Amino acid sequence: MKILQINTADFGGGAEGSAYKLFEMYRQLGHQSVLAVGTKYRDDADIVEIPRLPSGGLLRNVAFYASGIARKLDKRSFPGCRKMARILARMSSPLRCQQYRDGLEETDFPGCHKLLEALPFTPDIVHIHNMHGWYFDIGMLPQLSAKFPTILNLRDTWALTGHCAYFMECEKWRTGCGNCPRLDVYPALCKDGTAQNWRNKADVYAASRLYVCAPSQWLIDCAKASMLKAAEYKVIPNGIDTTVFTPGDKTLARQRLDLPVDVPIVMFASAAAKTVFKDQDTLRLAVEKISHQRPDVHFLCVGSEPGVKVPNMHNLAYISSPSKMADCYRAADVFLHTAKAEAFGKTVTEAMACGTPAVASGVGGLLEQIVPGETGFLAFSPEEHASQVLRYLELPPEERHQMEELSGKRGASFSLERQANSFLAWYGELLATNK
Repeated sequence: MKILQINTADFGGGAEGSAYKLFEMYRQLGHQSVLAVGTKYRDDADIVEIPRLPSGGLLRNVAFYASGIARKLDKRSFPGCRKMARILARMSSPLRCQQYRDGLEETDFPGCHKLLEALPFTPDIVHIHNMHGWYFDIGMLPQLSAKFPTILNLRDTWALTGHCAYFMECEKWRTGCGNCPRLDVYPALCKDGTAQNWRNKADVYAASRLYVCAPSQWLIDCAKASMLKAAEYKVIPNGIDTTVFTPGDKTLARQRLDLPVDVPIVMFASAAAKTVFKDQDTLRLAVEKISHQRPDVHFLCVGSEPGVKVPNMHNLAYISSPSKMADCYRAADVFLHTAKAEAFGKTVTEAMACGTPAVASGVGGLLEQIVPGETGFLAFSPEEHASQVLRYLELPPEERHQMEELSGKRGASFSLERQANSFLAWYGELLATNK
């Protein structure tokens, strides 16, 4: 098959990594695979950067120059560079400037309409991941879906709302948004245009024929209850590399990471960017309670400084090596994950695949990933997160060993191979029914 995937970038967080892994897997299986992205980092001829074209007008040359600088800034890593890139790119488009001032989602990305011309082939299937990220015009969906079977792979709830990536406790997405209580939630708006944004999305979806998938039944149920009416809905969980994330020797893992080998260790990840979705307050309170009740417990934090002040804290900066990350999971006795919203907990799945049970917030897709009492525990408050971690640490060795084995099997079931094969089978069905 000739498969076109579209996403924000070919390197970055969970959605970027997942799309890239699928792109690679499809090539390995002999398919023609192209990943079209808003920002390209990797040197790969089959990764196509969506053209960034200025909107025209009297200042076309200035706009083109500003757009070029914005693209270069987008690929840098110094503080504030991406915000600067967005501002410059926005200045290259009078329409985007106006949309921004009105609190509307920005859609003036004329390069998107040249995408098919930039591809090495005409695709059989179009598979779209995140549409937010200031690179994609959702107004293309009617045109794309009229030509090709088009899949929207939901990674969060942005496609269902007036602007936010996760609605959390708000229910306005069901009826039309407006009077938004959280304009600061990513992607933030400077003015409340959420009702119009919601209607714009509803109009685009109504004019399109879309196939919607998500990594959890929770997210599919949300889609079915929203204005996103699809020709078909399907749950396909995200996949992880189960050749890397596998159970291993805990002592050796701790020695490689220079961690003490004879103490209980609780691992957690800390997000570099400030985000309400990851619930750092619950994480901080839970860790403090665990430390207070069990002073012998050590903590392994991977990522940025968590803002938690307790003894026995071991901090590791952001880890790009999957094998080193797998060692972190193996070194831990239990993995702690806090979230206010989560479509699919990739780190939870990776931890389980390494034989490490997880204690995680009982929200979204996490409810479907963890089997309580077998592969970990669910929690609904800082106190419950702490008590469930302590409950696990105090289990008899034979019960902990059994949970480790069950976690390894559960994690291994979320393999990249299973995800890729599920998508390929669905692609085949869609092509057969859309001849």
